[in-house]
Amino acid sequence: KQPLLEFSGACAGCGETPYAKLVTQLFGDRMYIANATGCSSIWGNSSPSTPYTVNKKGYGPAWSNSLFEDAAEFGYGMLLAQNAVRGGLKSKVEAIAENAGEELKAAAQGWLDTYTQGVENGMATDTLVAALEADGSEAAKEIVKDKQFLAKKSQWIFGGDGWAFDIGYGGVDHVLASGKDINIMVFNTEVYSNTGGQSSKATPEGAVAQFAAAGKDIKQKDLASMAMSYGYVYVAQISMGADRNQCIKAIAEAEAYPGPSLIIAYAPCINHGVRAGMAKVQDEEKLAVTTGYWNLFRFNPNGGDKKFILDSKPATEAYETFLAGEVRYTSLKRKNPERAARLFAEAAENAKKHYDYLSKLGDLYNN
Repeated sequence: KQPLLEFSGACAGCGETPYAKLVTQLFGDRMYIANATGCSSIWGNSSPSTPYTVNKKGYGPAWSNSLFEDAAEFGYGMLLAQNAVRGGLKSKVEAIAENAGEELKAAAQGWLDTYTQGVENGMATDTLVAALEADGSEAAKEIVKDKQFLAKKSQWIFGGDGWAFDIGYGGVDHVLASGKDINIMVFNTEVYSNTGGQSSKATPEGAVAQFAAAGKDIKQKDLASMAMSYGYVYVAQISMGADRNQCIKAIAEAEAYPGPSLIIAYAPCINHGVRAGMAKVQDEEKLAVTTGYWNLFRFNPNGGDKKFILDSKPATEAYETFLAGEVRYTSLKRKNPERAARLFAEAAENAKKHYDYLSKLGDLYNN
């Protein structure tokens, strides 16, 4: 699939842009994006240019940004508006189908049958529009003039951890609790990247950041578990460099799920001080998983006997191996080795406990 994101102007090696590019490859010709203010809004629209583009048919992501704190509510409003417009068109399609000829009736039924299904409804919409144009009645023309709203859209909300875990969390929670078919992508850099590297609730224990110059002394917030507690929210953690198949599968499952979904994507940042260099970000994403620093899993409420799947294996390398590769950790070890040793040991132990916790979720959620 053609990427519908290009020439972003993000930092070289940015961990966020590959995820956004991948989402546009999967759904870009029919997606709406509500973007929280932050790195992803800066590289997503440094006016007057934008890296989001269109395919040969002229279709591409419809992108907009409101504020830092209200991206979730903003995206929710997009969804409600789209639902209202499509709901009105649905009534008109149902009405015209009652007395239509066989071709139009079949096209209308095909559109109605796939009304909530993304890819299928797109093809059904093309068939319906062709049949309506051939019909030529006033009722048909009334529907055709709004044909761009007929197809099922893929509604996304993009933002970083500073937004999703902190300042915009109230809105995120509100949208997840709504039960509506909406998708949230969190680019988790574990720090407020755009404003200079302040600590967020996603910053792990022991990491050095602004407002945590001596290393953060509490563990990160478990946003995924909070979302899973609803029971009807699709939740996944991904790391592209660690498992590309799992990454694609999670994004596809989340979009297909007919309710709210939350994807938390591990995204290395220039603020981390990756010692191997930003050209090795995909390798860093893999190391995060093999050392147990980051876990891969999917929770699908419609998953039948396999609602929860832990996609990552137990750590095969020492937790400290990952920490040794990033300045945000090694700087603390240089400045205060005793504190670093304590915080790093606590973080490693918490990582083991968290993996054990995730291992038990299969027994809890799977029949």
